[in-house]
Amino acid sequence: MFRVDKLDDTLESLELEDTDAGSRVVVAPSRGGLVTRFRVGDDDVLFLDESTLRDPSKNVRGGIPVLFPTPGKLEGDAWSYLGHSGHLKQHGFARNMPWRVARTTTDDAAVCTLRLLSDADTHATWPWEFELEHRISLAGRALHIEQRLHNPGQFPMPFGLGFHPYFRVPQADKAKTRIDTRATRAWDNVRKAEVRLGSIDLSAEEVDLHLLDHGRSDSALERPGGNVRIRASQDYQRWVIWTVRGRDFVCLEPWTSPGNALNTGEGLLVQEPGATRTTWIEISVA
Repeated sequence: MFRVDKLDDTLESLELEDTDAGSRVVVAPSRGGLVTRFRVGDDDVLFLDESTLRDPSKNVRGGIPVLFPTPGKLEGDAWSYLGHSGHLKQHGFARNMPWRVARTTTDDAAVCTLRLLSDADTHATWPWEFELEHRISLAGRALHIEQRLHNPGQFPMPFGLGFHPYFRVPQADKAKTRIDTRATRAWDNVRKAEVRLGSIDLSAEEVDLHLLDHGRSDSALERPGGNVRIRASQDYQRWVIWTVRGRDFVCLEPWTSPGNALNTGEGLLVQEPGATRTTWIEISVA
């Protein structure tokens, strides 16, 4: 049976549940449309630093932050595109804005649909009009997020999309955890250099690798507690791995473009006026 319930909490949250599968997802619309929890049986799939979730002055460390309109960091936090320019903090504004609950359903899955619209706040850093909708659904052991981005404006809109999932991996398990990739090259954001990619030691002090030739829109985190697979639509060809020693998470992040794409144009997506683009990711537990 599928259920969608409001949680009795000081922070507005929705709980999606598949009681037959023993799976559960919690979503916090007011905190950037964030999926805060994903549990299958006894497995808490996601890491969450509860203190950052409760402090609106902080970026949430945990869950699945939404990266829009730019994944990654812009050089100098500034962008310039075809005569337009402005400033955006790392990963854009969507993860820090309140999203509106548009509807919920329990027909074929436990589903909530969230919406984020352009307004005076977004126009201060991003001049384009947009309507972004996320359909978050839970069925069985899989969490599926479908994105619909509509450009209601009069001008083409450049953008990038991404997700920043924090998967729960205890520090003691990191050395035994593997990333499913055939990539041979990566930008090492710790060393600030391109490196040849061999085995990835997730137990290192910090790992911040931007895979340059992953060449796929899927990957997996092979961990002692069970594998987590991520599939995505074809726009998601850029993958980032990040973890810090002493913190019980490994981030495996699908992006549509690399950081600073708004300045370089590399992998940048462009939405024509009146057009709608649909993308998706799915996270499933073996």
